[in-house]
Amino acid sequence: QVQLVESGGGLVQTGGSLRLSCAASGRTFSTYAMGWFRQAPGKEREFVAAIGWRGGRTYYADSVKGRVTISRDNAKNTAYLQMNSLKPEDTAVYYCAANPFGSANSPSHEYDYWGQGTQVTVST
Repeated sequence: QVQLVESGGGLVQTGGSLRLSCAASGRTFSTYAMGWFRQAPGKEREFVAAIGWRGGRTYYADSVKGRVTISRDNAKNTAYLQMNSLKPEDTAVYYCAANPFGSANSPSHEYDYWGQGTQVTVST
């Protein structure tokens, strides 16, 4: 069983930055592909970014490309999402997810473990 705990969300003005963290339990974090997803009110959950086991491969949604960077520190069992130049449309609950032994470039239903989410609100 893997437990994921997100942190770092909050209220920020348009153009601001936030760094989300996702702390994972377990000894095999380095074998998980990690992803970030988000869900805005009244909308379906959508992919934001993902990173492979060793961090060599990263994927981004077109809507955040160039503004968001995903990274991981396997020694700390933690994944990160650095978000810059935030826009009101980035407002959502952000979830991290783990895909043990899977590919970072996988659909959301292949991610087995999910955190509880952290709220990001971008004001105008």
